[in-house]
Amino acid sequence: MASWKQLEVHTEDQTPHKWSVSLSEDMFKRFFSLGSPEVHKIFGDGSLFSPLLFGKYFDPSDAFPLWEFESDVLLSNLRSSGKTNIDWFQTDDAYVLKADLSAGVENNTVQFFVENGKIMEISGQWKPKRDQSKTKDWRSGNWWEHGYVRRLELPGDADWKDTEAYVSNDMFLEVRIPKSSLDSDTPPAPGKGILAKISDHL
Repeated sequence: MASWKQLEVHTEDQTPHKWSVSLSEDMFKRFFSLGSPEVHKIFGDGSLFSPLLFGKYFDPSDAFPLWEFESDVLLSNLRSSGKTNIDWFQTDDAYVLKADLSAGVENNTVQFFVENGKIMEISGQWKPKRDQSKTKDWRSGNWWEHGYVRRLELPGDADWKDTEAYVSNDMFLEVRIPKSSLDSDTPPAPGKGILAKISDHL
């Protein structure tokens, strides 16, 4: 039976310039060609964090309007070759994202951050610096050498304050963002907010 550990999700940017160094296509190709098996699992075909996920190169630290596109269309080539385990869709009352994070990342550190209620950021660190105490935040330099990110534009009617996100024991991510109720002028109840859960590994 899964045991869930609640994580804090930041709504204030702790490191304002963390993605200031963009990942260019040439830089990524060099980095990927020399990369370890972990690099290929995290940034390879079908990964949520791959710059090539959407069919052409797109820096994952730039926000992408995910829910404006049908996953069946955007991922058709990857799906036909069985190279992706990602899906997103909307229901009458929510936007949903599902992704397999079983990328062989030990001590997975998936984090969520919502920027100004408009951008949802899913990020984490896969390779710690040797001496973190003497270096700047890992996301301020060549972040792709130590971490991964996917930034997504939230739809205009997304009620991001009640977003729920969790990771199951097999590292499967699911994010559910409720849609705003048109007739809801009441503020959220105390204690309501973004929830993120990650399974305890026993």
